[in-house]
Amino acid sequence: MNNKFLLHGLVIAAMGFGSVVSDARADDVPIVHQAGGLSYVSGGVGDESLQRLREQLSAFNLKLVFAMTSGAFLSNARVVIADEKGKTLLEAISDGPWFLAKLPVGNYRVVASYAGKAIERSVAVGATALNTVDFRWEQE
Repeated sequence: MNNKFLLHGLVIAAMGFGSVVSDARADDVPIVHQAGGLSYVSGGVGDESLQRLREQLSAFNLKLVFAMTSGAFLSNARVVIADEKGKTLLEAISDGPWFLAKLPVGNYRVVASYAGKAIERSVAVGATALNTVDFRWEQE
């Protein structure tokens, strides 16, 4: 009799574990955020997350990549995108080494900060081509 209860408990536990795994995968889908009328998404921690972002590349025209000069990818970089006049259009923390944004055609100033060190880039964004910009920090 105890074996029946044990088997029943194992089946219920396995069913619950299976649903947790599928829920975790559903949570990994990158969420597209809106800020001031601009769309952006970030992530790329792990192969599955990178693949999901690759599948969304066609919807964006700016891709920022954050890493150390050693090549190690970074998360939690602070991103600030300003227009030509210096007006901040978007400010966010990246959830991974990739940050994708959809911006109107134009010129922008992008500042990425990590561990208290800011790197600034001037970026020209076109209508169709994906512009990829790397940010690399020196290790201390």
